[in-house]
Amino acid sequence: MSCNDTHIVVTGMGAVTPLGCSVPRFWQAVSRGDDAISTLDRFDLGGIACTRGGQIRGYTPPATSVSPGTCGLATGFAAGACVEAIAQAGGGTDNLGIVTASNFGALDIGERALAGEEGGRLCACALDAATKWLAVALGLRGPAVTLSLSCAASAAALAYAAELLCAGRAKRMLVVGYDAISRCAWSGLCSLRTMSRDRVRPFSRDRSGTIFSEGAAALLLERAETCEERGGVALAQLVGWATGNNGFHMTAPPPRAAGSAQVMRQALNRAALPAEAIDHINAHGTGTQANDVTEAQAIADVFGARAGSIPVTSIKSSLGHMLGAAGGIEVIAAILTMRDGLIPPTMYYSAPDPECPLDVVANRPRAAQVRCVLSNSAGFGGCNAAVILTR
Repeated sequence: MSCNDTHIVVTGMGAVTPLGCSVPRFWQAVSRGDDAISTLDRFDLGGIACTRGGQIRGYTPPATSVSPGTCGLATGFAAGACVEAIAQAGGGTDNLGIVTASNFGALDIGERALAGEEGGRLCACALDAATKWLAVALGLRGPAVTLSLSCAASAAALAYAAELLCAGRAKRMLVVGYDAISRCAWSGLCSLRTMSRDRVRPFSRDRSGTIFSEGAAALLLERAETCEERGGVALAQLVGWATGNNGFHMTAPPPRAAGSAQVMRQALNRAALPAEAIDHINAHGTGTQANDVTEAQAIADVFGARAGSIPVTSIKSSLGHMLGAAGGIEVIAAILTMRDGLIPPTMYYSAPDPECPLDVVANRPRAAQVRCVLSNSAGFGGCNAAVILTR
């Protein structure tokens, strides 16, 4: 069976976010446009200029076959999202593989070791440490893969998992993007000078930058025939995907976000769909000056005259930028948009930017019949990914 003959479906979703630690709680909050950003209080911010982010408080990781106390914050977030996704998909892990996607991995544990604090483990700094922990703790018997592709990591992980399924190397794959805010990670993110000091305002004329958040998003993918054989329920079909790296600059997007335009076109080609089939775009929409302008240009280059009439939203406006989990949580929002006929709002949008001539779903949710949605992701270092889902 060729990849073109293989149908990939999503059967489970899980979310641990600053807006709520389950998919229903996240969806209710992001649909209302709730604000996840608060003043950080996990560690001493002395000397760090950026003081506001999307912090999760009071979260307890789920019970697993390995003590959750050994995993740290980041891996605990990932475990929670994975357990929820597996449960929704009907359980069973014997034939289940995993792809993890993260910027910092379990750096929160490695950081404690470097500081000489109790409970720290330097080996946790290896990005595959969380992958191994999750595979053992959740009893996963399929392929175990670790990806770190900046803020395009989760979407790229979905594409990679889909390729494994198409190639017959797995029947079911769990994809989880995750990250946690630690002092080391936060100091580095602040040094990039891309963070707003107040709010994230994607595509708005007065935008001043992004704000980073922590958490995890998990999606369980499987072949459609596998889902049917076991009596599972498909939540959506993953019909198109693409990843790439334009290698233009370590942090800046290339002119007209050429890399994003390329993966969007490639995802459409893989889906065998015309651009006219896309009903809605869940944008990367970071709220930075350069990203929003170039992403709008890429949308114009791909969709032509329709670019200004396709509803576009960025949930980073209320959730913040969830780093390695960003693409995954945005795909979850896209699936729920199709299910409920409701596009979540781009909050704090005050005035159109002539350089971003898009139909932004501004400040309140919009009812819409969405049958096909594109989710776009991009990251530092030229990483790009796009996925297309149908109802």
